[in-house]
Amino acid sequence: MSLTRSTTIRSLLPALAQSRSRHFSSSIQRRLHVFNADQKKLDECLQVKDKVVLVDFYADWCGPCKVLSPVLEKITSDPSHTDGTPYDLVTVDTDVEVELAQKYKIRSLPTVLAFRDGKYITHFIGALPEPKIKEFLKQL
Repeated sequence: MSLTRSTTIRSLLPALAQSRSRHFSSSIQRRLHVFNADQKKLDECLQVKDKVVLVDFYADWCGPCKVLSPVLEKITSDPSHTDGTPYDLVTVDTDVEVELAQKYKIRSLPTVLAFRDGKYITHFIGALPEPKIKEFLKQL
């Protein structure tokens, strides 16, 4: 009887182990921040579905860029600043990625382009204050 009982328990152990495993998921979608992206990395980021990707074109010497970048990082990092649509942030240094800036016809800095599912939606130019950026995001 003891042999039968131990055999039965051994045969149940894998089933018990499987029933104990739990899978967790989160309703908050992860936000991605990619700094100093090149063409390849930008293309990868723009392929993401169901997210808005903000591309911040900047230069190290640009004063307004230094004001805008931290505001964009803050807004895209904070889940309370969203209307249900997650925002990824990609930054592009126009002094390093000259061809990329030319491709998107960047004439002024900072310029922020918005993409959804890899398609251009709209943009803004200049260091907008935080409330104006939030208003811009709501329109997306």
